[in-house]
Amino acid sequence: MATPLTDQEKRKQISIRGIVGVENVAELKKGFNRHLDYYFALAHTVRDHLVGRWIRTQQFYYEADPKRVYYLSLEFYMGRTLQNTMINLGLQNACDEAIYQLGLDMEELEDMEEDAGLGNGGLGRLAACFLDSMATLGLAAYGYGIRYEYGIFNQKIRDGWQVEEADDWLRHGNPWEKARPEYMLPVHFYGRVEETKDGSKWVDTQVVLAMPYDTPIPGYMNNTVNTMRLWSARAPNDFNLRDFNVGDYIQAVLDRNLAENISRVLYPNDNFFEGKELRLKQEYFVVAATLQDIIRRFKTTKKGSPGRTSFESFPDKVAIQLNDTHPAMAIPELMRIFVDIEKLDWDTAWDLTRRTFAYTNHTVLPEALERWPVELMEKLLPRHLQIIYQINQVHLNRIAALFPKNIDKLRKMSLIEEDGCKRVNMAHLCIVGSHAVNGVAEIHSNIVKTEVFKDFSELEPEKFQNKTNGITPRRWLLLCNPGLAELIAEVIGEDYVKDLSQLQKLNDFVDDAAFIRDVSRVKQDNKVKFAQYLEKEYRVKINASSMFDVHVKRIHEYKRQLLNCLHIITMYNRIRKNPNAPFVPRTVIIGGKAAPGYHMAKMIIKLITSVADVVNNDPVVGNKLKVIFLENYRVSLAEKVIPATDLSEQISTAGTEASGTGNMKFMLNGALTIGTMDGANVEMAEEAGEENLFIFGMRVEDVAELDKKGYDAMSYYKKIPELKQVMDQITSGFFSPKNPDLFKDLTNMLFKYDRFKVFADFEEYMKCQEKVSKLYQNPKEWTKMVIKNIAATGKFSSDRTITEYATEVWGVEPTDLKIPPPSEPREAIEETARALKKM
Repeated sequence: MATPLTDQEKRKQISIRGIVGVENVAELKKGFNRHLDYYFALAHTVRDHLVGRWIRTQQFYYEADPKRVYYLSLEFYMGRTLQNTMINLGLQNACDEAIYQLGLDMEELEDMEEDAGLGNGGLGRLAACFLDSMATLGLAAYGYGIRYEYGIFNQKIRDGWQVEEADDWLRHGNPWEKARPEYMLPVHFYGRVEETKDGSKWVDTQVVLAMPYDTPIPGYMNNTVNTMRLWSARAPNDFNLRDFNVGDYIQAVLDRNLAENISRVLYPNDNFFEGKELRLKQEYFVVAATLQDIIRRFKTTKKGSPGRTSFESFPDKVAIQLNDTHPAMAIPELMRIFVDIEKLDWDTAWDLTRRTFAYTNHTVLPEALERWPVELMEKLLPRHLQIIYQINQVHLNRIAALFPKNIDKLRKMSLIEEDGCKRVNMAHLCIVGSHAVNGVAEIHSNIVKTEVFKDFSELEPEKFQNKTNGITPRRWLLLCNPGLAELIAEVIGEDYVKDLSQLQKLNDFVDDAAFIRDVSRVKQDNKVKFAQYLEKEYRVKINASSMFDVHVKRIHEYKRQLLNCLHIITMYNRIRKNPNAPFVPRTVIIGGKAAPGYHMAKMIIKLITSVADVVNNDPVVGNKLKVIFLENYRVSLAEKVIPATDLSEQISTAGTEASGTGNMKFMLNGALTIGTMDGANVEMAEEAGEENLFIFGMRVEDVAELDKKGYDAMSYYKKIPELKQVMDQITSGFFSPKNPDLFKDLTNMLFKYDRFKVFADFEEYMKCQEKVSKLYQNPKEWTKMVIKNIAATGKFSSDRTITEYATEVWGVEPTDLKIPPPSEPREAIEETARALKKM
């Protein structure tokens, strides 16, 4: 009797037979009891179409030998891969048809895929969008990070509280990655530094192996498939066995986990620094493995030169972008390789290093800036600490020469902070060790230059740049909103997918009655679909013609979900006070994760869910107002909610949100924005015209003025009756009758130490929301404003952002050269490579 096939063999068998052209569907379905099997079958089939192009791309880079770009990030928030791959390879229609013929539902299959949640929020998702754009623009680019076994936690809401569950995203395997054990590399920790006649030697270290896993990153319809290489920690076979004692063998094998814990789990903090040893290990682990890989690749392209490799051309062949300070240890690590291993002199090594690195700053919040204790670094990476001290000495000598006797300037600009526990300021290390430093929106880059790193920018103004963030239109329009994408293509053609500035052409259709009607219809279809999803998941009846008012992002005091919550309670009070007064119905949707150790953020979630319980169960309110807390907000859920949104909430205190990218996604998908003049909102208002956004609240200057004067929350409470009523309800336990003091920490914070000044913007926010409701009552005018917003989103494509990085930071040029497909002979690659070299 034949041995039954394993699940994996069944999946592979379907894959081999192909999704299209299967004669016997019934035979195929026999023995398959889960959608998961079909998902894997389809994934393997699509992957087969990728692999030939992937190999071709690497061959092309070998022949053309272009300058390579390395994007180093501790986070890549990729989401799902299947549909994105089908779109970028132009396979979606064929796959849809094949799946339909098999009697299967494509959406159900797509929903079987786990999100690759290897990021916390904006920073990690930006890295993912950038990879898509780099491949689409034909750049020889690589993403390097960590293959976390557990990604961002799954959020469950139990009794209104956030509860975290481990995200075991690999439990069914990952069809999109390829392990590359042949490129496994050693990474060293601990040990001591020995001074020898040949220079410093780092000895007696503990070794952890870095195993690479490669994921293909397809560009849009250009046959380019780049690589994201994620490192996984492995213990060497002799781990803890060199000091082998009889009887300790079992313990030694169990202790292998200690080494492998390095890539076990993503730290779940967003905009907050937690100085744990394991986190520093992660940061050095990814950097050490990546730099060895970069140097190996650099040397293999120089294979013809006699004798020792010359590193003279290193910055002409290698650009490394540091995504925030998390990979900052790359700077001393590259110096260690150049000086200790390759035996370059210090000045040459430092010149090469600075010309290679560039640094992106992502936040101005002081609690988010990384400052590692010297004591910890000395224990974990003793040689790197020495190198940092030496970098600092040279740096401070320069400052002292320029500003004699200015001790305060030396203190402020040092890489080492001396007050209290000695710490290494990683942002200062990045600035000193890079040739370019950028913020991620105009307003943020200005704050970086004039406030946060003022002394550095005055010293080297040419080093500081702005690169406003962007989003990939492939995932954030074609994939998530096909109805709108097709509608746009019908009126302006399909080229906008690779050149989003073409959306300006939609301005010609602002008064076109048929187009207005079609845009409105697409939005309504998306809302009905999402309302069905909400009803299924939350068992709350949703009025699909109500305004969908959406606030989804990480839960943080600066993002001011509390301000939104106060507005919800105000609307509730108005309905209760006058049930028969006209009211524009709203469904308010708030979602996002709180860092597990962030007490205030967790209290904010509990307040929102408590308010929702009261509002949703009050018969006087009926379907005028509903409040939903969206559980476990993640990339795949963003793809569902964003296309269905009418109003996008972007209400951070001015000067706190570096850029934001959710704001751009909503704008592209036909939502209007209510927001402060913060982050990229400022540029969105510039592009669309301030009159086409609902802008309210203090500007950066007003916040600074209020700080100078002193923010007095109580004065607003006494002055604004509706605010007083709302706060009294929360304080008295109206939303927590079983525990009236439940929200004491929140109310105390709002009254006594609210850094983000919620009450100061309350009144203007309420008035602005009334303007929103008024316009919503005029669907035609609302939709006209929507069209103007969509037409103005061209600037916010990550293709534009990456083009600016490429030409202004990395010294490479985007190309629309199409790599020959696998069906063409190898010679075609050599021809294309020659063409690229001539450009």
